[in-house]
Amino acid sequence: MASKSFSEEDLSCPVCYEIFKDPLIMSCSHSVCKVCLQKFWESKESRECPVCRRRSSKEEPPPNLALKNLCESFSVEKIQRCSAGSEVLCSQHGEKLKLFCLEEQQLVCLVCRDSAKHRNHRFQPVDEAAVEFKLQFSNKNKDCKQNINNINVNHTQIQTQHTERRIKEEFQKLHQFLRDEEAARIAALREEEEQKSQMMKEKMEKMSREISSLSDTIRAVEEEMGAEDTCIFSTKPHVCVFLSSAPVTLNPITAHPRLVLSEDLTSVRYSDEIQNLPDNPERFDLYAAVLGSEGFNSGTHCWDVDVGENTRWVLGVMTESAERKGEVFSRSGIWYMCYYDGKYGAGSTPNPDSLLSVNRKLQKIRVTLDWDGGNLSFSDAVNNTHLHTHTHTFTERVFPYFSTVCELSPLRILPRS
Repeated sequence: MASKSFSEEDLSCPVCYEIFKDPLIMSCSHSVCKVCLQKFWESKESRECPVCRRRSSKEEPPPNLALKNLCESFSVEKIQRCSAGSEVLCSQHGEKLKLFCLEEQQLVCLVCRDSAKHRNHRFQPVDEAAVEFKLQFSNKNKDCKQNINNINVNHTQIQTQHTERRIKEEFQKLHQFLRDEEAARIAALREEEEQKSQMMKEKMEKMSREISSLSDTIRAVEEEMGAEDTCIFSTKPHVCVFLSSAPVTLNPITAHPRLVLSEDLTSVRYSDEIQNLPDNPERFDLYAAVLGSEGFNSGTHCWDVDVGENTRWVLGVMTESAERKGEVFSRSGIWYMCYYDGKYGAGSTPNPDSLLSVNRKLQKIRVTLDWDGGNLSFSDAVNNTHLHTHTHTFTERVFPYFSTVCELSPLRILPRS
């Protein structure tokens, strides 16, 4: 019981020295009656603790429900002791405490009742007051439990709303980051496309000027040699011009981030450093490969590649619809010749390689595509020796395919002479 653990002095307000009435708890942990604290603050014109003078951080300190219940329980026990006939005497008059002052909320004797201190106050017999206090205490206890339950429910709802708001904010940040990343990658891709397009435009303009200059020279020579000799030049001038230039250039949009292309787009080398390039659908992401800029769906086409001292390379063609992401060699669409571990081979995906019988180190490989005839041939461009031919009925556009993982020597597309 409260009376066994606390004395009346322990449960008294430090301002009025009476048992606490509606006690409030300060941020410094001291408790004061609500009315006493308000009067103290009004007199001091400052929110200080009456005990330690520490400034309060709150304009309205919260109620100390535990202390309030303890004080009420103490008062009930005190009344019960009086109603049970225990010899509790008035500290001032030595008389039995038979009455309860409703205004002062304390036990008094008959002499106290008639004193000036309790003039015009209302009183109740101790036993009646004890019954009413029990009922009030029971009701307040129920209200307190209900308030605690409501506080718990409200706290849970507030926590849920706070967590939901944080989740939404985090996902909004993530969505914004993804939108920014998408915009940055698209902008980088557009910039790369514009640079390469400008480069190709300049090369085409240069080639056109060379063709125009050569055509003027041919016409001048024809006029000098006479009409009987004009057939020497009139039937093949454009073919000569075409074969004297590199027939194939590389498409940078398809190049794996570890491949570095030359400025004229006719040479590719492997690098350990990964370039920061847009991950567009056309770009290889697993195999260190790059395609030619122009695809073929008819006719015969030929290009020479200087492999030099390159120790690991793949040359061939790839269909336009073949997937360029992931394990491209596990899917159909590539016909090739390769060199690795000192051995030459040839194959078509997804079939395994077949070793080729080559007893010399090849320096230049000639790739010849006869799209209409369904042949893809490889030969030694130095001595024009046949190496291997793939036979296949092509049904769609194919692009020249180049792959290397050797840093010693690049692959270079040679001009035809």
